[in-house]
Amino acid sequence: MTGSYPALRLRRTRSTAWSRSLHRETLLTPADLIWPLFVTEGTGVEEPIGSLPGVSRWSADGIVARAKEAVGLGIPCLALFPNTPREKRSDDGAEALNPDNLMCRAIRAIRDACGSDIGILTDVALDPYTSHGQDGLVNDAGYVVNDDTVAMLVDQAVNQAEAGADIVAPSDMMDGRIHAIRLALEMGGHHNVQIMSYAAKYASAFYGPFRDAVGSSGLLKGDKKAYQMDPANGEEALREVALDLAEGADSVMVKPGLPYLDIVRRVKERFEVPVFAYQVSGEYAMIEAAAAAGAGERDALVLETLMSFKRAGCSGVLTYHAPLAARLLHG
Repeated sequence: MTGSYPALRLRRTRSTAWSRSLHRETLLTPADLIWPLFVTEGTGVEEPIGSLPGVSRWSADGIVARAKEAVGLGIPCLALFPNTPREKRSDDGAEALNPDNLMCRAIRAIRDACGSDIGILTDVALDPYTSHGQDGLVNDAGYVVNDDTVAMLVDQAVNQAEAGADIVAPSDMMDGRIHAIRLALEMGGHHNVQIMSYAAKYASAFYGPFRDAVGSSGLLKGDKKAYQMDPANGEEALREVALDLAEGADSVMVKPGLPYLDIVRRVKERFEVPVFAYQVSGEYAMIEAAAAAGAGERDALVLETLMSFKRAGCSGVLTYHAPLAARLLHG
């Protein structure tokens, strides 16, 4: 290269490790991670999930051990999902309102063991409790009805808050549920319980292993396209987010993650609020399959995908790779 002016060389700052570190624009730490965990009945129980290699369902005592592990790794929050026994599932999902259900017992066990050292996020939806696998109540025509479902979700959220949940996370996609839940939490004295709304949850093909994990895949009748979002729609996601924020959501979530990073970016730029993404079960399974097939190196794949969420604008990521990522980030 010739000329009378200094050459512009963008590679200069990439030439050494210390310089790459100095100029790095995005930071990923264990504090950016939420670890989803599956709770099952019993004591001393670990049930490996075939479609999620390396992930298990745990009885409450095992969940407590995972919570202590998370504290040691600097992971600030757990997300709990119950594998409700089939005999406790019903058309109306009434077990969701039982103050001694699997979710509430796990919450209390973590709180007793860890105090306020870790946050507890709970799923608010009826699919782990219904015999038909839908997220809400179903009428005779097979349609998931909105307002009657919202009434159930309100009671479910309050039940979880009273057990000790720090964040309730409605994943059902019913209209108006954020306002109703926020009002009930305030009236119940749960002023500091946060709502993380699954504001843009898509009807995705990436949820299969999760449904295995919570025991609903073999039960699901029909699909969820009448309430989860069409993957073709982006503007609609912004309307969903705007509505949930107006109704009192403290943060919002985009689900799934990697196929919807454009939505994460648009939400962050439009609303400037805390945005989370869920790196869902199918995304996890693909990384594990690629690593097992020798198509990629697991550790590098995990950290690169998580960094992409932060670069897109996420405040944090729900990921089954949370403990692995935290260990890698600790070096």
